[in-house]
Amino acid sequence: MLQELIDEVLRIWVAGGTLMIPLAILGMVIYFALFEIIVYFGFNDYYNSNPDEWKHWVDEPDDATGRLGDIIQYAQHEVHSMEDVRDRMEEIRSSHLSRINSRIRFAAILVGTAPLTGLLGTVTGMLNTFYGLSNSAAGNTVDLVAGGISEALITTQTGLVLAIPGYIMLNIVKRRRDQMSAFCTQVEIMTLKRFEKGKIKA
Repeated sequence: MLQELIDEVLRIWVAGGTLMIPLAILGMVIYFALFEIIVYFGFNDYYNSNPDEWKHWVDEPDDATGRLGDIIQYAQHEVHSMEDVRDRMEEIRSSHLSRINSRIRFAAILVGTAPLTGLLGTVTGMLNTFYGLSNSAAGNTVDLVAGGISEALITTQTGLVLAIPGYIMLNIVKRRRDQMSAFCTQVEIMTLKRFEKGKIKA
């Protein structure tokens, strides 16, 4: 059963022509980039913290622990004005979200390239088909036409197979990025309120 699957994959790979190689490389780079972002969120999932817990930490920063604790303590340590709090939170956003945004843009470009690369395979496949038709006197006309059509369809399908899950994963990471950004805004608002009440000592 496994051998049959391997043989079928190899048959499709060969029928897809030379563009299957850049498509395979493109697919590996796309999903490496997307999984890297997902892993980053896994190690920085403080935006899913218990609201009661982190709100208590904003009021009592000495009790805060972990990555979120470091953020809360940094936002309140030796601040002299509300502008200082905003600057600290902007630094936190920049250190986390700018890195994520750059990777999302990179992954989005790659995902958008996949169907275009498949379309290029369609063009080359159709050119091979027309070449087969123009040499209709030759005995291998049917083989040339069939090979060209096969290449045209397989590369297009491969490009879409790479792109569709990629777009889904992009939406997932964008939603997590928005959650992280919204969480930072909540922490900033709570910290500013605490400073306004005079509970943060410079």
